[in-house]
Amino acid sequence: MSLVEHHHSGQRAGDGREDFASLRRGGLNWDEFGLHLFVTGNARFWDPRGIDFSTDALDWREMRDDERRFVTYLVAQICAGEEAVTRDVQPFGQAAAADGRLGDEMYLSQVAFEKAKHTEVFRLWMDAAGLVDDLNPVLDTNPFYRQLIVEELPAALRRMETDPSPENQIRAVITFHQVIGGTLACTGHHMLQRICSAYGILPGMRTLIRLISTDERRHMAWGTYTCRRLVAADDALADVAVTRMSELMPLALGMINWLDGEFAPLPFDLSTAEFIAYAADRSRRRLDAIGSARGLTVEQVEYDHSPEALEDVFGEEDSAALGS
Repeated sequence: MSLVEHHHSGQRAGDGREDFASLRRGGLNWDEFGLHLFVTGNARFWDPRGIDFSTDALDWREMRDDERRFVTYLVAQICAGEEAVTRDVQPFGQAAAADGRLGDEMYLSQVAFEKAKHTEVFRLWMDAAGLVDDLNPVLDTNPFYRQLIVEELPAALRRMETDPSPENQIRAVITFHQVIGGTLACTGHHMLQRICSAYGILPGMRTLIRLISTDERRHMAWGTYTCRRLVAADDALADVAVTRMSELMPLALGMINWLDGEFAPLPFDLSTAEFIAYAADRSRRRLDAIGSARGLTVEQVEYDHSPEALEDVFGEEDSAALGS
C-alpha cells in the first residue's frame, strides 16, 4: 500500500490527526483571512534590537518628574499587558485547532510571537531609560487595570480551555481584542505618540509605537473578523458581543478617567476627555462591524477583508491627527 493509499484508508496519524491540511489537494487558500494576516505579518517583520534608544535616554533625563512618572505609568501598564497576553493567548489557538482552522492557528502563533516581541521592546526601552526598579507596584494604583488585566482577561481565555463554545469564544475575543487591545492598549499607544509628536521627544519610543501599531491593527482585525464569522454562523452571538462590551467598557473608560485624579493636572497638556472619546469611538466602530455580519454566510465573512480595511482607516486617522 502506498503512502497516499494508506492516508486515504482512514487510519489516523500517530499524533491523532486524520490528515494534514497543508498536504490536501489544492494546498492552502492564502485568501482565507487568518492566512492572509499571517503572510502580511511575515512581510512586516521588525527587530526590537534594531531601534536606537540613545536619544530617548537623553530626553528622559531632561523631563520633569511628573512627566517621567506619567510615562512610566503608561509604559508599565502596556508592557504588563503585552506580557499577560503572551502568557494567556494560547486558548485561542487551541479553539482554532478544535475547529480544524489551520490558518487561524498559524496566525495566532504569530500573534503570540509578536506579543512576546512587544514585551521585549518595551523592556529594552525601560532599560535604556534607567527604569530598573520593580514597577509592579505602579500597576496596583489603578483598580480598573487590575480587574481587567489580572482578573477578566485570563478568566475569559482560560474558560475556552474547558469549553471552547462559540459563546465563550466571542466573549474572549471581545475581552482581549476589543477591550484590552483595541480600547486600552491602542489608546495608550495614541497617548504616547501624542506626547512624542507634540514635544519632539523620545524618537525611539515613537518608532516602537509605530511598529507595534502595525502589528496591533492586524490583531484587532483578526478579532473583528472572528466575531463576524461567529455571528454569521449564529446571529444571536451579536447580542453576546454587545453584552460583553457593556460589561467591560465602563471598566476600560474608568481606567482612562482615573488618570485625572492620579495625575491632576495631566502633564503634556493632555486631556482624558480626548482619549475617552477616542477609545469609545474605536470600540463603537469595531462593534458596528461585528454586527454587520448578521445575515451573512460564514463563507462571505471568511474572505471579506473589511476588518483589515477598517484598521487601516484607523491608522490613517491616527497619522492625520498626529501630523505624521
